[in-house]
Amino acid sequence: MKESNLIECLEQRANLQPTASVFASDTQSTTFAELHRRTNQLANALVSLDVGPGSRVAILTKSAGDCAQLVLAAMKIGAVCVPVNWRLGVEEIRFAIKDSGARVVVTDAEFSDRVAQASSSDVARVFLTGGGWFAGFDDRLAPRAISPDDEAVHIYSSGTTGRPKGVVLTHRGLMSSCQATAHAWALDQDCVLGHVLPTFHIAGLLVLLFPVYVGCRCVTFREFQPDAFLAALSEEKITHVLLVPAMISFLLARPACRTLSFKSLRRMAYAGSPITEPVLQAAMEVFDCDFSQIYGLTEVSGVVTTLTPEDHRGDAHLLRSAGRPMQRAALRIVDPVALADVEEGRVGEVWIRSDRNFKAYWQNPQATQEAYPEGRIADGGWFRSGDAGYLKDGYLFLSDRIKDMIVSGGENIYPAEVENTLMKHPDVADGAVIGVPDPVWGESVKACVVLRPGAAANEAELIAFMRERIAHFKCPKSVDFVLALPRTESGKLLKRDLRAPYWVGHDRSIN
Repeated sequence: MKESNLIECLEQRANLQPTASVFASDTQSTTFAELHRRTNQLANALVSLDVGPGSRVAILTKSAGDCAQLVLAAMKIGAVCVPVNWRLGVEEIRFAIKDSGARVVVTDAEFSDRVAQASSSDVARVFLTGGGWFAGFDDRLAPRAISPDDEAVHIYSSGTTGRPKGVVLTHRGLMSSCQATAHAWALDQDCVLGHVLPTFHIAGLLVLLFPVYVGCRCVTFREFQPDAFLAALSEEKITHVLLVPAMISFLLARPACRTLSFKSLRRMAYAGSPITEPVLQAAMEVFDCDFSQIYGLTEVSGVVTTLTPEDHRGDAHLLRSAGRPMQRAALRIVDPVALADVEEGRVGEVWIRSDRNFKAYWQNPQATQEAYPEGRIADGGWFRSGDAGYLKDGYLFLSDRIKDMIVSGGENIYPAEVENTLMKHPDVADGAVIGVPDPVWGESVKACVVLRPGAAANEAELIAFMRERIAHFKCPKSVDFVLALPRTESGKLLKRDLRAPYWVGHDRSIN
């Protein structure tokens, strides 16, 4: 099969494997033929709402199947799906809808109140997930030509300025990620994927696209519940899963992981945040399957490097690396100031070239240009990742984050956005947000605060203040009160100096 995009893949699967299950949950199972027909109906419904090429359609859902349907339906008519983080507050959801220009918002009922508050009636029409509102539309749709460089999905990734940036990915990039991962994981039609990641992240979205590309089955879960997921790993004959390390820790903490059989499980991949060696070793013993690590970013359609099962069984030192580049990806380590390549073993900024590289930051040409200092070309060009690391014998070792991003439980959190909220508290004279080691989440958010003279705000009060204004996962779990923050003579905050005491004894702060 030589399909050039995921819609062609779906059409082929519907013809060749019409009765094969593509998505299965605790409430329903969907075949490839049914998925093809439903996405045609949904596409026709969107057209009736004046959605067409380039239009944005937002979705907030815990349902992997509903998200996959909307993504594919939008692709069929040249529109672009915008998965929005349902954990966000009203103002954050409003920003995503307004900034993307979404004409339609599809949401689970449990998020409908927030979406209603965030949506202007003259900007977006709101519909609930499920097939009720589009079931009456024609299930036939004339094929539309898709160019590899056409926009495919639009995902918001937090930015260092405090405002998220819309990352626009192409059909070429998504196909490349599917191809590279299918090769790296040895995926075939006999595989059964387990999907438990949020669909508003690139990793969760990709796992939904793999079965369409490969022609296999995917068992989906609305939420991660360790006991239920362990039972499914045993009973549903799941062969491949992608988890964040915190999820693996939660699975290992359940007694059932020591009594159930996981003989069908072929590969457990992990990504999104650091994993400790004790957790990894315990998981390798309990699940007795191949393990892979993935390093990736939204801007590179999710996958850049992989640490293979062979690497996991080899030199223990390699477990501290992020692996080697996957298919059609190349790396450089560049001095972030001089913009010149550095020698092997020296730390610099990780630059990535891949046909998976994003097309642009939505309506932000300056940020796009800064991300591609040498220009974006047909194969994506060299993208500045913002991560710091070094190369040794072809393996990438990551050591820090140039852009100060915090990764907690697979969630990307940028301090600037959190700091903007922190500084609104009347008792705060100065403040900074950093990531500190966390045995479960990889990193947790800590605020370092200088109080105004005479102020008496405490840790609980500041955390509660922030939880009322931004998503809870972004809020500090702890607050340290200090007399002053380390700054240069010009006033620039020395984040590295602020973080350093908390990372003593930890040999890495990024995965």
